[in-house]
Amino acid sequence: MNILVCIKQVPDTKIIKVNPKTNTLDRSSAPAILNPYDAHAVEEAVRLRKVHGGKVTVLSMGPPQAREAIKKCVEIGADEGYLISDRRFAGADTLATSYALFKAIDKMMKEDGVDLVLCGKHAIDGDTGQVGPGIARRMGIPPLTNCIKVEEVDLKGKTMKVRRKIENGYELIQSTLPCLLTVEKEINQVAYSPLPNMLRAARYNPIVWTVDDLDDVDIKQLGLKGSPTIVGKMWPPAKSEGAQMIEGDVKKQATEIVTMLLQKRELFEVKGGEQA
Repeated sequence: MNILVCIKQVPDTKIIKVNPKTNTLDRSSAPAILNPYDAHAVEEAVRLRKVHGGKVTVLSMGPPQAREAIKKCVEIGADEGYLISDRRFAGADTLATSYALFKAIDKMMKEDGVDLVLCGKHAIDGDTGQVGPGIARRMGIPPLTNCIKVEEVDLKGKTMKVRRKIENGYELIQSTLPCLLTVEKEINQVAYSPLPNMLRAARYNPIVWTVDDLDDVDIKQLGLKGSPTIVGKMWPPAKSEGAQMIEGDVKKQATEIVTMLLQKRELFEVKGGEQA
């Protein structure tokens, strides 16, 4: 079973800041990490390989330093990794990104074939969840989003069943193979990497492709040229005036909150005993 996982190197959003002049994320203000949802996708691919055999390949688009994210995937257990890196990819939105990744996947499928594609639910820097379904649409395969469990894989019948999260509960759905899954963090726990994996990852050098290594690429669909999305403005969430942090244990916090609510209630009392 050949499994492909699309991953992304992202800035740690717990630390990142917004550049007020350019309305873009200041990626230099935070360390680059493997997108957390993608780590769960790699972990799930490794689990499926242990059960059904085959190999796990990871694919990413980004600058040369994105090699580190691929090496992290090898540490988790991936067999090999590809990075498509070229200045002509720069500035890509989700549409252009899905096109570039699709072109890389198309080349990989011609060489080895792909039975299943996995992606994280979304990247924590963009939070759109559009790239995975965009890849599936271009590949002409079913996209199964928000998956929390792979229930069954039938390689002979070329089908699989997954449990996916929906707004009011869960849904059990069967799909033909190949298909594409976007996964939630609940799908598994990312295990600590064994020492042999860590040593292999430290020595591993991903395969790097440029635009010229891909087949039949329409340059107009790459980078800024292929990106119809425009970010008009970006800013960090504003803090509410008068907000305060309540310290202490749960019991103390609950007591203080009730006291504050009672005080607020008094402010809304009106004459005649009526309350607003």
